[in-house]
Amino acid sequence: MMTSKEIRKAYLDFFASKGHTIVPSAPMVVKNDPTLMFTNAGMNQFKDWLLGNSPAPFPRATDSQKCLRVSGKHNDLEEVGHDTYHHTMFEMLGNWSFGDYFKNEAIDWAWELLTEVYKIDKDRLYATVFEGSAEDGTALDSEARDRWLTHLPADRVLLGNKHDNFWEMGDTGPCGPCSEIHVDLRDDAERQAIPGAELVNKGHHLVIEIWNLVFMQYNRKADGSLELLPHRNVDTGMGFERLCMTLQGKKSNYDTDVFTGMIGKIEELSGKKYGSDENVDVAMRVIADHIRAISFSIADGQLPSNVKAGYVIRRILRRAVRYGYTFLGFNEPFLCRLVGQLVDDMGEFYPEIAKQQTLIEKVIREEEMAFLRTLDRGIKLIESIMEKSSDTKVIKGEDAFTLYDTFGFPIDLSELIASERGFSIDLKGFETELQKQKERARNATANEFGDWVEFHHCDEVEFLGYDFTEVEGALLARHRKVKQKNREMIQLVFDRTPFYGEMGGEVGDSGWIESENGERIRILDTVKENNLTIHIAEKLPSDCSCPFKLTVDAQRRQNIANNHSCTHLLHLALREILGSHVEQKGSYVTPDYFRFDFSHFEKLSDEQIDRVEKRVNELIRQNNPLCEKRDGTMEEANRMGAMALFGEKYGDKVRIVKFGESVELCGGCHTSATGNIGFFKIVSESAIAAGIRRIEAKTGLEAENAVDVMEHALRSAKALFNNAPDLAAAIGKLIAENDAFKKEIEAVAKEKAASLKQILVDSAKDINGVRVVVVRTDSDPALLRNAAFMLQKEASNFAMIAAFAHEGKPQLMVMYSADLVAKGHNAGADVKEAAKAILGGGGGQPGLATAGGKNVDGLDEAARVLLSKLG
Repeated sequence: MMTSKEIRKAYLDFFASKGHTIVPSAPMVVKNDPTLMFTNAGMNQFKDWLLGNSPAPFPRATDSQKCLRVSGKHNDLEEVGHDTYHHTMFEMLGNWSFGDYFKNEAIDWAWELLTEVYKIDKDRLYATVFEGSAEDGTALDSEARDRWLTHLPADRVLLGNKHDNFWEMGDTGPCGPCSEIHVDLRDDAERQAIPGAELVNKGHHLVIEIWNLVFMQYNRKADGSLELLPHRNVDTGMGFERLCMTLQGKKSNYDTDVFTGMIGKIEELSGKKYGSDENVDVAMRVIADHIRAISFSIADGQLPSNVKAGYVIRRILRRAVRYGYTFLGFNEPFLCRLVGQLVDDMGEFYPEIAKQQTLIEKVIREEEMAFLRTLDRGIKLIESIMEKSSDTKVIKGEDAFTLYDTFGFPIDLSELIASERGFSIDLKGFETELQKQKERARNATANEFGDWVEFHHCDEVEFLGYDFTEVEGALLARHRKVKQKNREMIQLVFDRTPFYGEMGGEVGDSGWIESENGERIRILDTVKENNLTIHIAEKLPSDCSCPFKLTVDAQRRQNIANNHSCTHLLHLALREILGSHVEQKGSYVTPDYFRFDFSHFEKLSDEQIDRVEKRVNELIRQNNPLCEKRDGTMEEANRMGAMALFGEKYGDKVRIVKFGESVELCGGCHTSATGNIGFFKIVSESAIAAGIRRIEAKTGLEAENAVDVMEHALRSAKALFNNAPDLAAAIGKLIAENDAFKKEIEAVAKEKAASLKQILVDSAKDINGVRVVVVRTDSDPALLRNAAFMLQKEASNFAMIAAFAHEGKPQLMVMYSADLVAKGHNAGADVKEAAKAILGGGGGQPGLATAGGKNVDGLDEAARVLLSKLG
């Protein structure tokens, strides 16, 4: 039996023998594609070539791509663990043709690999082909069907509809018919009873699709119509986990060696046995799956957070923790203890998780601890909600949604806790609130894109921004209308441009374009999408056919470039001062400031921050010139000691950026020499996750302004202390004096409270066998409260009833001694009832409670109510 490692290698070796270039997996976290948060298919990294936005460097490719499907169109999260074949993170084996071979070769090679290399029983295989669509005016894919009939009998070549057998990248763009390969893994008796053909695409867990061959031959336009693509492509994807299940003779993906090591580790930590209980099994499958998604996302630079991709990772992590907490008895962090097993299972093929194991463990541990605290708070909250709903025994949908949305408390856990107490949840109300939230999210991100209108054909956009901020004679290649949040804008693509599109944490350029007729249009922003530099314009030029002058806002660009170059100097300084464990984990570069995220496990001391600032400013003063190699190789970069970042995808050619001792791989805009940066100042340093720190900093004029603000504040503070030469000592002296005065005041207040307490004791009268003092004159509420506290501790068989006006507002206070409380008296309940007379509310403890209100005239009635409680 082949191991999973052998299965993966056999696939890549097979297609390499067919002239395919083996390409490494792209990061699972997508950073430069606004349409995606995660790589959810093997084709994502080849999108630019498939769309024709840039030429493919080779005609054929193959790889094993790590993918994540939990959000958007491919939302599998809630199914994961409950069945045996859905996953969040999975590997997709694929082979591609970029305008080279097409259907015949793709089908023949798929058959050869499955039946001759992997030795799958031919009688268990089925193929589906597209039946055509009257709606789109497309016919039966007879080319694919005829080819499959050379390998399979007609009763195992099945027709599929548009839903199953027509693949589309999105609402618009490349698309085409696809041919799925299904395998029947049932026992012979079951196959004999019901033919596999009747179960294909019917959701049977043992009659499953293992490979999809997509033939991209159309382009879907915004109006829904199809047009033929000039170059036809092949995109295939085979689920690695399902293939392993097939070849290893298993009935579940989780029974293959892809997962058995991890499930064994979960058994060891939990003391429970897989296969002994359905809830335990589901929990172990959830955890075994989710630890992969969480760890690989962190390794690729995506930390758990409350926004966008970070929120997805947090949801996955919390789902795993919740299953471990509920069904496996984990009350302490446990996911972090599984990372070592994952490294053993997958670290050889994906070395990024092995190299970052410590960071992954620390981030996961902190997230687990935070969520376990949240679970504890959520359980207390749901118990208080049930207390309020004791009459109906139904938790409102709005309350269940608050638990889910605000506290991250899963609805099924709320249901479980509720059912254990004999409660139910208004699930319809919950779903209503959930749909409202989804609608709000959709409206916030809803974009409407028109079709691209082409004016001048260009194979690839030439970026000239490294050398120029102004370019003349640029031709408008294409444009389209975009509606975002009910605002219509125009997207423009030119054949060449000096504008930098937002990428790699650096914001995009702004500026303007000017036509030959003098029309000037503002460029609001520039973005990068599918390797196209897209200029966001206020309006469409009146004449799109003429040449244009493109001008970047040069001062804004210079500020951005200075800040970007300074992140490189900061990276170097941090590694020198804190240690070589420091690695960049993210950045955001604007013209006004930049932030820099890096791996480090403790807060920087003031002394360390001073040293970092001094070192960066020293590097700035060295005025090292920019030395760059735009077409370098990874081998050259490694020789030069260039820093490559985890989670970044580097091509065959890389840009090496060098400022003195600082050498990094970077595609952003940089200053011509470090002296241009001028001055560097750290504004803040903080933690954003376990083992990840963030520095926010400014340079040049912005840094000077920040220092000016600090100096102004310092001068103002000195003036308050008569310009004392040692301001810190003067402030320290003031704080010490203030503490001494505070203690004196507290002592005086205590004496006054003790004096008032004695007056209250002396004024008490016997009412129904209880000593009672009634306060009706204006009193200091704080002083009276302190006296009441003393009375409660010292007196017995004693009550205080206070009903008075203070500063024009009615006040109530009730105190019962401990022995009266033991007999059933409750100050909190009594004052709440009495407060109705003063049109107010209040509460407190059984021994001491207060209330306020609006109706001074009601004080007599309030006092009567309180005194009646002693009758």
